[in-house]
Amino acid sequence: MKALVAQALTGTAGLAYTEVPDPEPNSAVIVDVGAAGVCFPDLLLLRGEYQLRLEPPFTPGMEVAGTVRSAPEGSGFTPGQRVSAFTMLGGYAEQVAVAPDNVIPTPDGLDDGEAASLLGNYYTMQFALGRRGALQPGETVLVLGSAGGIGVASIQLAKAMGARVVAMVHRAGAEEFVSSLGADVVLPLTDGWRDAVLDATGGQGVDIVVDPIGGDAFDDAIRVLATEGRLLVIGFAAGGGIPTVKVNRLLLRNVSVVGVGWGEFVRRHPAAQAQVGAELNKLVAGGLRPPPPVRYPLADGVAALDALANGEVRGKLVLEP
Repeated sequence: MKALVAQALTGTAGLAYTEVPDPEPNSAVIVDVGAAGVCFPDLLLLRGEYQLRLEPPFTPGMEVAGTVRSAPEGSGFTPGQRVSAFTMLGGYAEQVAVAPDNVIPTPDGLDDGEAASLLGNYYTMQFALGRRGALQPGETVLVLGSAGGIGVASIQLAKAMGARVVAMVHRAGAEEFVSSLGADVVLPLTDGWRDAVLDATGGQGVDIVVDPIGGDAFDDAIRVLATEGRLLVIGFAAGGGIPTVKVNRLLLRNVSVVGVGWGEFVRRHPAAQAQVGAELNKLVAGGLRPPPPVRYPLADGVAALDALANGEVRGKLVLEP
């Protein structure tokens, strides 16, 4: 089968589209991949900058959707069944072997690209907003990096939970796309953005900040929190080091900085995957749909990942064999 293989930790330059052996079934579910989700941690893996450092060669790809080719007896899955899966590795390929506990039936009404879009970003943000942030109806959520995959999921899920959403954009021309997701207010992430957020909230600030970018925006993100506000630390896509905070600011203003590590949480608490999945499936049954993903052929994976790294992708990026 064909796969995208990291042959050196030199970013996308180290990727090769090449022939590799088919996966061995053993006790795994073998999935014919219809779409593989692309996420920012994949880029970090390819640079050797992720918390999990792998030595090449390896095949990236943490999330897939497709069709069961074979499944072990008692797994609950059957050949031909449409499924989605958290693979952690191996998803950028025509087939992948997945532990049965990491496979979930694909909700009706979604194609493979849409189903892959619901995995990492939407599971992360359902966990982030629902459990870590304890979002309540009527609260206000500020989303940084709102045109990216995490940002899109944040806007849609926050609205589905009854929140008001203020979305920040730093990409030219992204305002219309972000507005189409249901954001109540869309503002540019430029100098003075903190004052613009305070103006948009009548000076009260926001109850939750979703921060997948870190960097220079972090300090002002804390300053726009209302009393008992929560800043959800999702990641550090902006680069430039990991932000720090003087904890006296948290004490004096009665605000919280909350870490969101979905992958680590579900590793320690495997039952959480089914719980979060059930919550998401209810929203999907009620009409929630991710926006159409940006689709690239698997063979053009290098170009796709470069587009993601350069900030050219709005929403979710998927690779299709």
